[in-house]
Amino acid sequence: MTSGSPVTASDAELASRLRLAVTRLARRLRTQLPGELSPSQLATLSTVERHGPLTLGELSTAERVKPPTMTKIVSCLEEQGLVTRTVDRSDRRVARVEATAAGLRFLDSSRQKKDAYLAERLRTLDTDDRAALERAADVLERLLNDS
Repeated sequence: MTSGSPVTASDAELASRLRLAVTRLARRLRTQLPGELSPSQLATLSTVERHGPLTLGELSTAERVKPPTMTKIVSCLEEQGLVTRTVDRSDRRVARVEATAAGLRFLDSSRQKKDAYLAERLRTLDTDDRAALERAADVLERLLNDS
């Protein structure tokens, strides 16, 4: 489908099925880490790992939440020893958030648990289905990169 083309009923149905499947898969993967971190906390920690150290404002923008919400999320992560706040050397009014060694270990462990769960599920599929999912992963990655 090219930009500007009308959305057909089959496009809308596929979009709905994909949205529901991706949402349910994400929820199922989150259950592999029961009660450890909220989805917002995990997303924030991941963003800090990938792009940090970041200011609270930069984190708020990246995670698309209001600054007071981000302050609460970071405070919770800080209490758990997963991130630290350091005063910016060039502007002492600004604090930068950085993942701690414990935060990095937590992310690594959570990714391993989720990957192991998904790999186990994938092992139940036949070769054709696994190949189809590999192609679908490529397509989904392109969809995400184009937005």
